[in-house]
Amino acid sequence: MGDASGDLFAGTAWHYARYRPDYPQRFFDDLVPRLRLDGTGRLLDLGCGTGQLTVPFARHVAEAVGVDPEPTMLVEAARHARAAGVTNVTWTQGSSADLPGDFGRFRLVTMGRSFHWMDRARVLAALSGMVDDDGAIVITNDSCLVRPATQWQQAIEDVQRRFLPPEQRSGRSTAAEGHESHEEILARSSFSRVHRLVHEFPRSWTIEQAIGYLYSTSLPLRRLLGDRRSAFEQAITETLLAIDPDGCFAEPVTLEVLTATKR
Repeated sequence: MGDASGDLFAGTAWHYARYRPDYPQRFFDDLVPRLRLDGTGRLLDLGCGTGQLTVPFARHVAEAVGVDPEPTMLVEAARHARAAGVTNVTWTQGSSADLPGDFGRFRLVTMGRSFHWMDRARVLAALSGMVDDDGAIVITNDSCLVRPATQWQQAIEDVQRRFLPPEQRSGRSTAAEGHESHEEILARSSFSRVHRLVHEFPRSWTIEQAIGYLYSTSLPLRRLLGDRRSAFEQAITETLLAIDPDGCFAEPVTLEVLTATKR
């Protein structure tokens, strides 16, 4: 998460850790050799959430630092690292607003599902003095379950809109929406050499996973539902089972990966 997202994600960490999909192995299989990650150097994962990028990448660097404004996210991230047997990560409460701070220098900075929350130009300017001359920034984001691309996703959206207060029904936006693309911002920064790769693949969901994901987003859905939460979950379940009685659903995922280096 970034500057604007700490409060937005308060109370979501438990669901975030358990229901946010991991990045596919092909993502790491491409980046590790391309970035020549050989067990040396330092990694900064900015807006690390529950460590879905930090922990896998930590195996390929000497030291990793995960930074997030939400302390409960860091608790879940540390639990994730322990379960994976990863011991070279330091978890720090903070945000992109704290840069450059005393974090030091890094070979790689990653921002997964987080850069859009930040003051992007300011962050890139701060990172310019923090990233090694031969280092890189990786910005990645995937399509979102709650941005409907299929019948079953639209059905979830329809049920959610029925249960939300009127002022919450207009959809969720982020700080970067409606403005310049990440690539345009990068082009004006020190990291103007950009490699773009898109991974496309299907992602499987159960009804439980879909509901858990809804509770992990920046929309404080559990709080907004209050004592209607059980009715909401029943409505989601019944609606989805009417579409597929097996309760198994596929989301077409587009995962964009921007790798930016200094010229």
